[in-house]
Amino acid sequence: MANRRDAGPSTPLAQHGGPPAGGPPAAGRCPCLSGETYGRCCGAFHAGFAEGVWPATAEALMRSRFSAFAAGRPDYLLATWHASTRPAGLRLDDGVAWTGLEILRREAGGPFDADGLVEFAAHYRDDSGRGTQRETSRFVREGGRWYYLDGR
Repeated sequence: MANRRDAGPSTPLAQHGGPPAGGPPAAGRCPCLSGETYGRCCGAFHAGFAEGVWPATAEALMRSRFSAFAAGRPDYLLATWHASTRPAGLRLDDGVAWTGLEILRREAGGPFDADGLVEFAAHYRDDSGRGTQRETSRFVREGGRWYYLDGR
C-alpha cells in the first residue's frame, strides 16, 4: 500500500489518513464499532483529552485512535502517541475513509498493567477501492495514561 503519511516514523495505520474535517456526529455510530454512539464512546475522549479524559485500557485507546483517524483528529493522535516515538506532525489523507475496526487479539493492557498489545484489522475505502490494514500495536501506561508506542 502506498505511504500516505508524510511525517514521523512509519506505522501501518498512520500510513492512511482520515476523512474530511468534522468527523461523525455525536449521536451517530462510533467508527470503532463498539455499538455506542460516537459522543458516548470515542468522541468523549476526543473532546475531553485536553482536560484529562483518557481511555482506561490499551484496547480503548486503540479504538479511540482508530476513531481519531476516521474523524480527522491528528491532535488526538499526536497527544496519545508516546513521546519516544511521536512524530513532530501528522497530516491525514482525506481521500481515505476508515469504515470499521476489528479487534483480533489483546494482551495485557488493563487498568493496572504497564504495557499491552492490541492486534486489529482496520477497514478502509480509498480511490483504489476497499482495503484492510492489519497491525499489532504496542502501548505503554505512564502516569496513569495509556500511550501508543508503535505498530508492526
